Amino acid sequence: MKLYIIAGEASGDLHASDLIRELKHLRKDIEVRAWGGDLMKAEGAEIVKHYRDLAFMGFTEVITNLKTILKNIEYCKKDILKFKPDAIILVDYPGFNLRIAEFAKKNNIPVYYYISPQVWAWKSSRVFKIREVVKKMFVILPFEKGFYKKFNYDVEYVGHPWQDVIKRKKKLFSERSVFIRKHGLNDKPIVAILPGSRKQEIETILPLMISVSDSFPGYQFIIAAAPSQSLSFYKDLIGDKKLSIVADETYELLSHSEAALVTSGTATLETALLNIPEVVCYKGGVISYIIARMLVKIKFISLVNLIMDREVVKELIQNNLTANSIEEELKKILEPNVRSKILGDYAKLNEILNTGGAAAKTASMILDDLNR
Repeated sequence: MKLYIIAGEASGDLHASDLIRELKHLRKDIEVRAWGGDLMKAEGAEIVKHYRDLAFMGFTEVITNLKTILKNIEYCKKDILKFKPDAIILVDYPGFNLRIAEFAKKNNIPVYYYISPQVWAWKSSRVFKIREVVKKMFVILPFEKGFYKKFNYDVEYVGHPWQDVIKRKKKLFSERSVFIRKHGLNDKPIVAILPGSRKQEIETILPLMISVSDSFPGYQFIIAAAPSQSLSFYKDLIGDKKLSIVADETYELLSHSEAALVTSGTATLETALLNIPEVVCYKGGVISYIIARMLVKIKFISLVNLIMDREVVKELIQNNLTANSIEEELKKILEPNVRSKILGDYAKLNEILNTGGAAAKTASMILDDLNR
């Protein structure tokens, strides 16, 4: 069986790699050709293009790189026809993937979508296209099934894959003393800094995040470096500040932290599932932000607050993201009473998401559907 899988970001690479592993566990003869990253490659996928060459952030950045994006889409279409897959599996990344889904439908190739685009936040009109071109949609957030139901489209809720990822990774975490010694850290409690994975967002947000470090002399601030960026890139942004960088060990870093400053995205949920109090930070280009404000229909930007439908973690967005506001909110979540309340809310969040086996369920349902 030949499967073509497309993931355009680091998180997509992770979840797609888990899905590939589960698919191959169920059927040994599966051949995978993919757009993704190193984790998918490690599970045996032949990578056509790496996600680091595909991720563009914001409206203006997309427009600037439109020629490259369109060129990639056309290359992908030709590659699919040459490979002749039995099915295509798409992982989030809607701007690219929905175009491919439409193309696949016209060429009678079944399309399965794992991890829904955030159509509930904006561009809900995309649901009509999804309903037309996607054979089965597998969603990971509990409210998404009800959202799609409004459009007379039945989707499969498989639970959130991060619970499985974190359970697996926790088993590999070292003791705090070992982790500190390995990275040359001191014994001070850690504040983890997660500035995102895209170059544009890191350049915008990281300087603000690290600007507060001198106000917390009792803590050490450690930057979680994304695998898609070089260490020299971070060092240039840090300048003379004496801050440590930990690469490719974000979850273990979080597990040993007292608190975290986190760029909005899936990392907000990952941090919560590891029981680390956080401040959510977001700042985009002015034009991109204005357009987003006009289009986005949701109350919150963090998955934690969206799932809980109330403010559990503080969100500092655009003009509200300043050195002063970061310092103020970080001080709050380091206080024992505030920390205790946040951890109580995280426990409720875990109960809501506690299904387990998202990738395994999805793999089983895809193969069952293809074997009919």
